[in-house]
This record gives sequence, C-alpha cells and structure tokens, in this order.
Amino acid sequence: MVVLSQNGRQQLPLIKACKPNYGFTGIPVIDMTSPHAKAHMVEACEEFGFFKLVNHGVPMEFMSRLEDEGIKFFSLPQSEKDLAGPPQPFGYGNRRIGPNGDVGWIEYLLLSTNPDSISQICSSISPENPEIFGSAVVDYVSSVKNMTYEVLEMIAEGLNIEPRNVLSRLLKDEESDSCFRVNHYPPCPELEALRGRVLVGFGEHTDPQIISVLRSNNTNGLEICLKDGTWVSVPPDQDSFFINVGDSLQVMTNGKFKSVKHRVVTESRKARVSMIYFGGPPLTEIIAPLPSLVKEGEETLYKEFTWADYKKSVYKSRLADNRLGLFEKKEQP
Repeated sequence: MVVLSQNGRQQLPLIKACKPNYGFTGIPVIDMTSPHAKAHMVEACEEFGFFKLVNHGVPMEFMSRLEDEGIKFFSLPQSEKDLAGPPQPFGYGNRRIGPNGDVGWIEYLLLSTNPDSISQICSSISPENPEIFGSAVVDYVSSVKNMTYEVLEMIAEGLNIEPRNVLSRLLKDEESDSCFRVNHYPPCPELEALRGRVLVGFGEHTDPQIISVLRSNNTNGLEICLKDGTWVSVPPDQDSFFINVGDSLQVMTNGKFKSVKHRVVTESRKARVSMIYFGGPPLTEIIAPLPSLVKEGEETLYKEFTWADYKKSVYKSRLADNRLGLFEKKEQP
C-alpha cells in the first residue's frame, strides 16, 4: 500500500469535486448482442468518444481473478513491489506518470500484451507463483482482445467502411504496439477534511492509441469531459467495460469520432482498481484519415504520421496537452 504523508499529499494536485450535471442524460450503454449495436456505437463515438459495453462475452471469472491477483500484488510491502520496477517501459511504478512531471495518487503495473513478455515480467511481479499471475493476465487480455476486435469491426460496419477489419487488423498484427495496465488508487482518508476538494489519481488526458478498454471494481473515480467542457462522473460497474476512443481513431475518422478527455480522482475510503487494454497499431503504421470517410471536396484535418512518430511526441508532452495539435493542418490566413 502506498503511504500518503503530509508532504506527499501537498505535492499532489487537488481539484474541485465534480458537481452534478443535471442536464446530462447519462453514459451511453450498448448491448453488444443488440441488432442496433453498430449504429449505437458510432453515435456514442461521435457524441462522447466513450460508451459502456454490456453483454460483451468476457467471462466474469477472468475479470475477478485478475483483480484479485492485482490486489495481492499491491498489498505487498513497498520494498517487494519496487523489485518489479521501475517501468522500462514495463513493470511497476507509482506516483510518477511519464517523464515530464505529471504525478498522481496511483501505483500501477504496465505490461506488454505479448504472452512471452508477460511470462518474463511476472517472475519479478510474483516470484513465488509467476505462473498464477501470468495465467490470469493472459486469460484476461486474450479474451478482451477478441472482444475489442469485434467492437472495432462492428464500428467499421456502422461507418459503412470496408473491409470489415480495416481497424481490427491493426491490433491483430503481430507487430501491434498494444499494452495493458493494472492501476491501483489507494483510499485517502485525509480527503474527508478537504471539503469540496478531491485528490487527482490520474490527471486529465486523452489516450493516444486507437481504442482503450477499461474495467474497474465498484469504486467511483472515473470522470469524462463533455463537449461543453463539463466534467461528469462515470458510475462504476464491475460487470461491464468502458470503451474510449483514442487520438489515433479520431485521426482515422477525420475528426468524426472524438478522443475523450478523462481523469481519475481519489476516493476517501475505498481503493479503486482498474484494468485497461490499450489497442495500438504497429510502430510503422501510417495514421491518417481513411479515404472512405473523407467526402468529395472535404479537407483532411490531420497530417499523416506514423504511430512511432506520435508515440514519441506524446512521450515528450504533459498529460493535459493537446497532443494532436502538432499534427493538425492549420488553415492558411
């Protein structure tokens, strides 16, 4: 467990608590088995860049088992957890988010989605029983990957673009640069004395990849930013997944879809555990608007770039930066 000292708390960002938005009708909830799911996914990606997915087919057993294994790891003494870090790029980290000064009330495991890489790093995460932790990660990630491929193919059909795998093939590629995180946000009892203020667990940002798939325990904390700049809290649901449009998908749809800005704030009494699959393309893949989504006479909004170019640029930025700004085509005066 991370220990929050008085000095440590003062070094972390505090923000105003999210106020209820009574004009907000709620997060889109999409039943993956519904005949209307494809159209609803497209609508949600256009309006929010975010939706909740139910009847997704991922066994609850996989979700619960990995959460249990993650909690066991995060409950270890700090000295033992540190043996699995620092992340280079994979491994255990805490507080520090990226190399440019962003911090949060968080500890995490960042992993590759390659089974061989998972097996290797699990020997430092769980040296006594690496196969147990590794098996939990592989089973979960494999199942979530398959679900994500289907979601992307349904979105492609909803957009009337061909072939059906135009998006999913990038994640299925052997060179896909996807990754997986298990995040732990410890409770912070001191927050009860800070009326109207919450501690930032993970600061506001968009995800740079194509798509992100999140599952958490039944603890509040996730917030998304609406088009009008209002922040709203996302009610937790441990049985469902939350799908985020990433920057790369925003570019590929020529701005039709919006990469959702989101953040996590800390609870005073209950720990939050989340697991996120980040679906990324191969490093050499050129990210550009899909021609079939650019109407005749319509301008493309972004310059072409490789995923490696964008990843390098993101690595140099702060969380809250407009990372796509450098790749937008500017109107000539």
